[in-house]
Amino acid sequence: MVEFTSLQEMLLAAHEKLAPATWDFIIGGTEAESTLRRNRHGLDRLAFRPRVLRDVSRIDTSTTFLGHELSLPVMMAPVGSLALVDPDGAVAVAGACRTVGSMLIYSTFADPPLDVVRQKVDHPLVLGLYVRGDEAWVDQAVDEAVAAGCVAIAVVTEAPYYSRRERDLLNRFRSRGSKSGTYAATQKILREGGSPDATAAAEARMVTARLTWDTVERIRKRSNLPIILKGIATAEDARMAVEHGVSAVYVSNHGGRQLDSARGCIEALPEIVAAVGGHAEVILDGGIYRGTDVLKAIALGARAVCIGRLQCWALAAGGEAGLVRAMEILEEEIIIAMGLIGASNLAGLDRSYLVATDPIESAHVLNPFPVVKERLARLTAPGKSEH
Repeated sequence: MVEFTSLQEMLLAAHEKLAPATWDFIIGGTEAESTLRRNRHGLDRLAFRPRVLRDVSRIDTSTTFLGHELSLPVMMAPVGSLALVDPDGAVAVAGACRTVGSMLIYSTFADPPLDVVRQKVDHPLVLGLYVRGDEAWVDQAVDEAVAAGCVAIAVVTEAPYYSRRERDLLNRFRSRGSKSGTYAATQKILREGGSPDATAAAEARMVTARLTWDTVERIRKRSNLPIILKGIATAEDARMAVEHGVSAVYVSNHGGRQLDSARGCIEALPEIVAAVGGHAEVILDGGIYRGTDVLKAIALGARAVCIGRLQCWALAAGGEAGLVRAMEILEEEIIIAMGLIGASNLAGLDRSYLVATDPIESAHVLNPFPVVKERLARLTAPGKSEH
């Protein structure tokens, strides 16, 4: 994988290898994709205030998350459709994490099953719990996480409904998490009744929508593991998370793939860090593609960040070795950026290193990759094939 000299080169390789509908599935958001673009806008409008003469000859990029060492403040977000881009799926991601000293949050939608991943790769991981059944189902999933030696459980809260991802609808593309039928029809059955089979199907479809703070408490007590709440977007919910004994708050809008017209994650981060007040660790995803993005999140109070799309692009480009290479490039970007802003370790970063300014261009998911944007624009020009 050393032939990949930059993340841009990896994205171009991923685009070449992926079917157009799969590329759209990875790159897209929901409806107008405003939340997707705001994730980038929030990062693009932050500029650094570099300090000089700080002796940055030795750079320490390491941190910890829930007591576990990370060589970089970068972990893998829970992605349910990993097998779409790499046949080894979560095994490849877990293997890359072991190599580079990162951590996988394993999605309950991912392949292969959790116990297979743990058998093949002996490295700490977190269960990313998408609740897909009743209380008995939740109890079994929690017990399996404990048996597999998971170090924490991340409860996914931002997906009670599966959103309208119109790129996927136009492509007639279905992922593992997508639902058949419409929510309007489901709600009508729940209001007015229907056949026993239709009512049972409607009730089953809404199982994720029934999650409450009591569900979190049930998971915490049954597992005795640290609980991470993924999908926190407000100070109010961050405070409630602390009140319920949550160990980490995960700021996420599902990569702009759930609620449209929401804030970018980096915009929500400061109020959530303030609300937590040091009583829980804070992590974040949403538009994190570059080393400078990572450092902006750390400066605003995040302990670490998670990558989702970048994880998929790297896997598509080169499998497990490709993801290792992407992390090596991120490490290089982080070290150089830290040296240039005058920070020798992550603990020294704070909001004084950032200033809000005008973004260079309109928000776009590929803003961090100008060469990729230019080449894909040429490929999709009138008369050109996308691949």
